[in-house]
Amino acid sequence: METACPVNFEFMNYTIITSQCKGPKFPPKQCCDAFKEFACPYAEDLNDLSNDCSTTMFSYINLYGKYPPGLYASQCKEGKEGLECPALSPSSAADINAATATTTTASSCLWLTVSAAFLVFVKLF
Repeated sequence: METACPVNFEFMNYTIITSQCKGPKFPPKQCCDAFKEFACPYAEDLNDLSNDCSTTMFSYINLYGKYPPGLYASQCKEGKEGLECPALSPSSAADINAATATTTTASSCLWLTVSAAFLVFVKLF
């Protein structure tokens, strides 16, 4: 059973993604770079399968950006472990999105997040 996400994605500023990842072409480099900039500070929570952070975050990304299903899962691939997140200092993570209740420093990958998003959107079809 999933627990509630400790990060409040509802009131986040999604402008970093919506201003750089625009259709109809959705350029992969811009979309993936923007996604990483937004999501990497929360990689630890997003990769935790015991909570619903990944599902919640992608719901809001798609709500605000009106992106096609599976956009990030299909475009954003780096290594076998997924997307690499740079290590962030606590202050820079807080600066990226001050609306969150929790900021994390993480150098972990977002492979679970992108994989989970892909699975969620595959189930829709």
